[in-house]
Amino acid sequence: MNIVDDLTITPEDRAKLEISLGSALELTRLGLGTMIDIRQAFELELKGEIPDTVHIPMFEVKRMLGDKLTGDEQDILDAGKPKEMDVKSFFTMINKLHHGRDNLLLCICNSGRRSLYAASLLRSLGYPKALSVAGGFQAWKKLQASAAEKKP
Repeated sequence: MNIVDDLTITPEDRAKLEISLGSALELTRLGLGTMIDIRQAFELELKGEIPDTVHIPMFEVKRMLGDKLTGDEQDILDAGKPKEMDVKSFFTMINKLHHGRDNLLLCICNSGRRSLYAASLLRSLGYPKALSVAGGFQAWKKLQASAAEKKP
């Protein structure tokens, strides 16, 4: 399943848009960034949530902004109950995080693919401090498992 068929990310663009999970977690810990989980609500229910993240489901945002959803995106959107969000609440939330806190917007999805699109979209809307967290939720789960193994 190719969620972002219409998005071509060059290696140079990826380098500008992507941040490692470790760096994202450290920036969040220091209060310099906010992790935004862009997965759909049912994905959070099925796979779990990452603590201290803000949930903004990207497909609802994309549709709300008038962007055409791909067939795969629409199927994923239809699989769950949409979050009640309108354009005003979206921009109020993003502005509060980005401008009010002067935070980096650290987009995270399941694997790091959709979050590249989300970071690119936010940048196109005038939020230059948007980044994609490499590896996404899968990388976060691996990090949690690794940390649990190291505990005595």
